[in-house]
Amino acid sequence: MKEETKTEHTTADNGPVISIKGLAKSFGSNTVLQDINMDLHKEENLVILGKSGTGKSVTIKCIVGLLAQDKGQIKVFNEEVSTLSEDQLKELRIRIGFLFQSGALYDSMTVRENLEFPLRRVLKLRDKSDIDKRVEEILEGVGLPDAIDKMPSELSGGMRKRIGLARTMILKPEIMLYDEPTTGLDPITSKEISELIQSMKTNYHVSSIIITHDIACAKITADRILVMDSGTIVAEGSFDELEHSKDKLVNSFFK
Repeated sequence: MKEETKTEHTTADNGPVISIKGLAKSFGSNTVLQDINMDLHKEENLVILGKSGTGKSVTIKCIVGLLAQDKGQIKVFNEEVSTLSEDQLKELRIRIGFLFQSGALYDSMTVRENLEFPLRRVLKLRDKSDIDKRVEEILEGVGLPDAIDKMPSELSGGMRKRIGLARTMILKPEIMLYDEPTTGLDPITSKEISELIQSMKTNYHVSSIIITHDIACAKITADRILVMDSGTIVAEGSFDELEHSKDKLVNSFFK
């Protein structure tokens, strides 16, 4: 069997897996982020709660190097992202799963083919029995073993989210970034996806940042919550602590 990677990874057992200090980002005259400071700890679910347009998604795009920050420092696994070469960034991104709002499945591929694709393309696996085993295991993990030969068009919105998560998790990332994972879903399906996110931490020991404005999702998934407004972090705490906050902005999310 081919090795998945030859890179010796830097562990972050003695500190946060992500550390951000003084992060700032503008687009022209529009300041989106200003002086963001935050850490993500190992096997923690960190929720960033905020209304649309407050800079939540820009933050996680900076973390994986999709956007370059104007100021500040972002360290992932103790490596400063802005100093990494393109090859080093590619290696880093293998260790970070990114679940987009749409699920980002290939519509022309079956579920099986969607899941096989990153194994063949990213990990360069060739052994069919190993690939089949990984695909079957991850489908069991997201509760959709019977969807293996379906097309994305045959799946409900919630099922597409689950398969999108399966395709990300099949590479066994150490960090997961969820961008509005429950957007567009009905309350029952949103609850199922939120519970699945929680099970990913328990079963795969993954550290996660969950971007959302869905308070029900935050309640189920969060070990810790940051509240973001106008590009800054305005509050931090547990769900219970923030639910009883006397700050009008923070309190508005819990009504």
